[in-house]
Amino acid sequence: MDPLDRIDEIIAMVEAARSVPMSRTNFLFDRAEMIALLDELRAELPGDIRRAVALLEERDKIIDAGKREADRIISEGETEHARLVSVNEITVSAEHEAARIIAEARSEAQRLREEVDDYVDTALANFEQFLTRALASIERGRDKMHALREIGTFQGEDAERPLPF
Repeated sequence: MDPLDRIDEIIAMVEAARSVPMSRTNFLFDRAEMIALLDELRAELPGDIRRAVALLEERDKIIDAGKREADRIISEGETEHARLVSVNEITVSAEHEAARIIAEARSEAQRLREEVDDYVDTALANFEQFLTRALASIERGRDKMHALREIGTFQGEDAERPLPF
């Protein structure tokens, strides 16, 4: 199950929980079930983190490939440039063509870098949003769990009666 679905399931469970009598903010739920759901969520998150790391590695590979291609194109341009310079009749033309090839290669390499950076930035932004929502959900769950724990230790007039969870 997707971690976001798991979070939705936990939220639905909290929303569906019975309220503690005489309270609007405190509720009752099966602690073991909540802990099990949170443990499953925790187990799924490392997979998403691994996917983000793999995405970064993929970005680095694409950038490296782009750099190698740019270097190859530049090298070819420089080789072509040197060859053309040696021929007296077309020296001026060769210099212009080599400069054009080098500029084109640099432009293409820059375009590839920007495309990869935009792609990775978008993917990381989506992942950041997911993690932010997950952490907020976990924090809410923990806060509610702590609140319930405090309610469970309250000794009122019904102290002999066990709590329903």
